[in-house]
Amino acid sequence: MKKGKKRYEIACYKNKVLEWRSGVETDLDNVLQIPSVFLSVSKGQLAPSADLTKSFGPKTALNDIILEILNKGELQVGEKERTAQLERLHNEVVGIVAGKLVNPETKIVYTTGMIEKALAELSSKHEEKKEEKKGAPGSSTGATAPPEEDSPSSPIEPSSPKGKSKDPAVPTWTGVTTTRSAKSQALDAMRALIYHQTIPIARARMRLRITCPTPILKQHVKHSAEHPEAKGTVKDRILSFVEEVVTQQMAGEVWEVVGFVEPGALKGLGEFVGGETRGKGRVEVLETAVVGLGDE
Repeated sequence: MKKGKKRYEIACYKNKVLEWRSGVETDLDNVLQIPSVFLSVSKGQLAPSADLTKSFGPKTALNDIILEILNKGELQVGEKERTAQLERLHNEVVGIVAGKLVNPETKIVYTTGMIEKALAELSSKHEEKKEEKKGAPGSSTGATAPPEEDSPSSPIEPSSPKGKSKDPAVPTWTGVTTTRSAKSQALDAMRALIYHQTIPIARARMRLRITCPTPILKQHVKHSAEHPEAKGTVKDRILSFVEEVVTQQMAGEVWEVVGFVEPGALKGLGEFVGGETRGKGRVEVLETAVVGLGDE
C-alpha cells in the first residue's frame, strides 16, 4: 500500500487473506508467509526501518503496520483468479441485497436477477456521467501508469474503493471490489438503489406485536452505546427499535404495540425484551417479506 510517497507490500497466503478479512481466520501467523514489510516482495527488498518510521510514525509497531497493510491493501492475483473472486463477491452482494429490499407497494422481495439488472443500470448511468464530465469544456484527461505485473508471492497494495460516492449525499454504485467485505458493499448498493429508484424499492420491514407487563414499562434502563437515543424507560427502549407504530394500547396489566421493524433489529429487540422482562414480555412476528417474484 502507498503511504508517505512509498509503496509497501507484505507476503501472504491469498486464501488466508480472504479468510482474515471475513473473520474466519484470526491467527496472523497463518496469513503471513514472512512477518516483515517489503518495498518489493518479488525482489525480496525489505522496507528500511527509517522509511517505515517516516511513513507510519515512530510509535507505530511493526505488527500494527502489517495489520494496516493487510486490512486496507489490495491482494494481487492473476486475472482469471481476480475475475472469479469478483464474481463470487458480486453474487454474495446481490444475494444480500435481494434478501433485504422489497417492492414497497407489494411488500414482495425481488429476485437476484432483477437486483442484478437494477445495479447494472446504476453502474451504466454512473459511467455515462463520468464520460459526460470528461467531454465537458474545461475538463482534462491524463494518462495513468499501467499496472504492474502480479508477483508470485501475492503482495498486497492499495486500491481505490469502488461502489462508493465521493459525495455522501448522492449514493452511487460502480461495482464490487475485492478490498471490502460483501456486507459493507451490499449496504452501499442498497443505499444507491433506494436513492435512485431504478425500480420501486425499499428496505424490507417486519410487522411485529410486542407485549410487556405495564409495571416493567416504567423501569429505567442503563444507557446503551448501540442505542444512545433510547434513553429512559423500558418502553422508550422498545419503541426505539420500532420504525413505525401501527397501534399501541393497554389491555389490563399488559401493554401491546404493533409496528414495523427492520429484520436486522429483530434479534436485538427480542434479546432486550426477554432480558428486561425476564421472559414475561413477548415479541411476535406477524408479517415478513418471504415471497419472491418470478424472473423477468
